Amino acid sequence: MKPFLLLVLTMILFAAQAQVTFSLVSIPDYTPAEDQIYIAGSFNGWNPGDAQYMLEKNESDLWEITLTGFSEGETIEFKFTRGSWETVEKGADGEEIANRTFTFGNGDTVEVTILNWADNNGGGGGNSTAAENVHIVDSAFYMPQLDRSRRVWIYLPPDYEQTQESYPVIYMHDGQNLFDAETSFLGEWEIDETLNDLATQGYNVPIVVGVDNGGSHRANEYLPYYNSNLNGGGEGDAYMTFIVETLKPFIDAQYRTLADRENTGIIGSSFGGVISFYGAVKYQDVFGKSGPFSPAYWANYEELFAFLSGTGYQHDVRFYQNVGENEGDQYLQTTYQMEDSLIFTGFANVQSTVIAGGDHNESTWAADFADAYLWLFQDYSTTNINEVTTDLQLRVYPNPVKDELNIRFEGPGIVSAMQIMRMDGKLVKEYGQAKKKINVGDLEPGFYFIYIHFNDESAVNCFIKL
Repeated sequence: MKPFLLLVLTMILFAAQAQVTFSLVSIPDYTPAEDQIYIAGSFNGWNPGDAQYMLEKNESDLWEITLTGFSEGETIEFKFTRGSWETVEKGADGEEIANRTFTFGNGDTVEVTILNWADNNGGGGGNSTAAENVHIVDSAFYMPQLDRSRRVWIYLPPDYEQTQESYPVIYMHDGQNLFDAETSFLGEWEIDETLNDLATQGYNVPIVVGVDNGGSHRANEYLPYYNSNLNGGGEGDAYMTFIVETLKPFIDAQYRTLADRENTGIIGSSFGGVISFYGAVKYQDVFGKSGPFSPAYWANYEELFAFLSGTGYQHDVRFYQNVGENEGDQYLQTTYQMEDSLIFTGFANVQSTVIAGGDHNESTWAADFADAYLWLFQDYSTTNINEVTTDLQLRVYPNPVKDELNIRFEGPGIVSAMQIMRMDGKLVKEYGQAKKKINVGDLEPGFYFIYIHFNDESAVNCFIKL
């Protein structure tokens, strides 16, 4: 072999052997002696309990792990956990800390100090951000279809204890990321703060049930079909059966719910967006609303489109999809392809939104949750505002609209008035005759109602977004 070629091969081999040893020189005194410690990061899909990345005690009784097989100059992000995101490392006062980073040289040893764990409620942690109307249904709710247990959260509307009303229910995934920054992975959705704020504005808000993800089981449970590249998926059907046949009946029995399909929704992000889509299509008799946020359709691409085609349209389901502007074609293109397929299949109420400046993270999803809820549950959320009959036919487009709104309607008589009103009931435009086009470019972005009144006192209305 020529010396130059031998040198190149040697350099490649050397680069591939870059490694690092992380040694935990200090961990909180209250760390349970029986617990294991793991490293989770960009190199293992952020799996918090991956057995391949479990630390071991060295001869000095310090936890450590050596990562090998990386290239010199390669950078990773990571954090330490005790097997789940509920036990991820935190700052001294229980605050969220940034991801750790490391750039490989060769043979480095890095000493690490862990100041706190997320589940420490008595040693400097316990800084829960969950509102008072968020509760734990069960810290280990049994899932018979999967023979596992999972923590289940519930958000109750602010007036739940003061009324005898029943409420719609939204089922959501990744429960640890929905209400509480302390238990979240990279920040929370702020579902409780958002809905409480809407309630103070006069909107009706639902019950929200959040099911924690299963850590290393997350991809398996949220993807209905196995993906060999991810080495995960295939348990999504069993997970949805748990939601429909075990969890929902329990929630309906224990809480005052509107249990019909029109008042039941399912929302999730990424892989959770996939299972929210799949569950709504499979159980159209159970779910009338679905919110796939940044859906990772690419993970089961061919199977999901075939499933939609094979299942077909059975009941009207409202679908609200969104994707961050910065997520790339892998998410953008497949989201719009799914919108086309849903409409072709017969689902008329499909809304797809690109979030300006949005990324694949909780802060992006949190920012769009209010809009998603108000669009999905528009008939319920504004019941106190909207008292106009909707039996007649009205179609407006495009919706969302930027400048000019096209209007098509059918009514029994002559139009006596056309109005556009804000969600708080303030009238912003009014016309005394029928119009087929209305310029709305001068209105502030947000949600509005358009009303068309006829001389026989009947009316039609619908919801528009600017």
